[in-house]
Amino acid sequence: MKVTEAEIVISAVSKKQYPVTHMPEIALAGRSNVGKSSFINKMINRKNLVRTSQKPGKTQTLNFYKINDRFHFVDVPGYGYAKVSKKERNAWGVMLEEYFTERENLKAVVLLVDIRHEPTKDDVSMYEFLKHYELPVVVVATKLDKIPKGKRVQHIKRAANKLQLLQEDIILPFSSETGEGKEEAWGVLKQFL
Repeated sequence: MKVTEAEIVISAVSKKQYPVTHMPEIALAGRSNVGKSSFINKMINRKNLVRTSQKPGKTQTLNFYKINDRFHFVDVPGYGYAKVSKKERNAWGVMLEEYFTERENLKAVVLLVDIRHEPTKDDVSMYEFLKHYELPVVVVATKLDKIPKGKRVQHIKRAANKLQLLQEDIILPFSSETGEGKEEAWGVLKQFL
């Protein structure tokens, strides 16, 4: 997909702040520092529409990015490392559950996992949560450029097995450094738009 327009619309913390639109939405979920921001920037050919950070836990709201005036990418807070209070983490949980379970515009979720490591308990929990609510899931295995070519298939299988990926769900290797996997990702995501 050729992206000619991309802009942040709103950072929301509750459904009363969601954009009022019929545009389809694709949410991006994953642990802190897995590369959600880098994934979006690479997909839309921008260096820094979505701010990236070396410090995990920077995304603390649902960030709606309008792409080509046709759909939204929705970047959700990462789970895992974030050094935030338990109270704040619980508030994120409520915010995410509300979005994932009630938003009619949500057509699919891209679950990002780090291909270098076996998916974490949090990754497995997120996948199970999304499947429980019957949401289509596209697993994107980031940081592909960090794995030797000869070991990639093994790492992808390991991730699919750990998540117990259902047959209808797809796992795509991806590198935001090299762009490898970008065309395949657009090919899969287009079906939800």
